[in-house]
Amino acid sequence: MAFSTISHWTSSEMSDEMMSTATKKFIPLIMGVGASGVQMVRTGELTVCVVTQYSDAAAAQAAQAKIAAIREQVAEEFPMTMQSAHAGEVIASA
Repeated sequence: MAFSTISHWTSSEMSDEMMSTATKKFIPLIMGVGASGVQMVRTGELTVCVVTQYSDAAAAQAAQAKIAAIREQVAEEFPMTMQSAHAGEVIASA
């Protein structure tokens, strides 16, 4: 069964350059550790959610140490703080 993670981030600033860098640098890193898809959703002026899909829970679990390192790198390179993270099996999809 497919599995997704959602992380919620806040920032003290948000620019098109930051979003471009995140897209070009971090999406490939996330995909490279086993994700089957990634969406970065701007949820407010200074907030973003990252929704990551995996083929199953085992793929997500196998990627978690590397995902933690990527999240640390984001926090070091941008004025962003992860507020929360959630994960679970996908129970419906269209």
